[in-house]
Amino acid sequence: MIPYVRQEKIIEILETRELIRIEELQKLIPEVSISTLRRDLKELESLNKVQTLSGGAVKISSSVSELPMSTKSSLQTKEKLYIAELAAREVVAGETIYLDSGSTCTALLTELLKKQIRIITTNTDVLRLTGEFEAEITILGGTYDPKISSLSGPLAEANIQKYVFDKAFLGANGIDLKFGVTTPNLVEAIKKKTVIDHAKKAFLLCDSSKFHKTSAVKSFDLNEVILITNKADSDLSKEMTIISK
Repeated sequence: MIPYVRQEKIIEILETRELIRIEELQKLIPEVSISTLRRDLKELESLNKVQTLSGGAVKISSSVSELPMSTKSSLQTKEKLYIAELAAREVVAGETIYLDSGSTCTALLTELLKKQIRIITTNTDVLRLTGEFEAEITILGGTYDPKISSLSGPLAEANIQKYVFDKAFLGANGIDLKFGVTTPNLVEAIKKKTVIDHAKKAFLLCDSSKFHKTSAVKSFDLNEVILITNKADSDLSKEMTIISK
């Protein structure tokens, strides 16, 4: 099978799957070895047709792609925990913070429960919490998106505008030098920008797999937030402050 035909077959399979691991992909194209698939995926990624993720997973590179929380939470797990630990160091007792939806922000939630702070959030994963914790948590209303465990829309935006956050912690789907911070969803993009406008200091929690990637809707500029990530990037550091250790 020539490279072009192999790569077209890969794209065809990925168009029917949100996410697939390379071992599963090889079972669907048994005549192609794992090593050959890796080379094809690397070439397709260079053409911005696919996006490879840690653990051997791959998905279509799409400006409108939004993976379910159940899937995202299993990707870049170590990186997300590292980012959450760094972010937790920025929070001190007595503060009022905003915590966004997203798997990295949910990891940060676990870190913050033991702090005497007030957490304002649209992340519905907080409803799974049980037991006792020090933090006071307020869930803002809005339209529920079960795919990303988030509340958004006009009601959420109106409620956000009632607060002044000492610090805000936001998630995103892509960070790009030209297009800024992007997300697939317009209402989520508007919500994030509203939060920034009502925060004294805003942080973006994002692992390096999202660097130099774009999604469908721009939410805000790079210089409006401090990036907390698992790995520094020399190009992004020219446009924004980065905390990576």
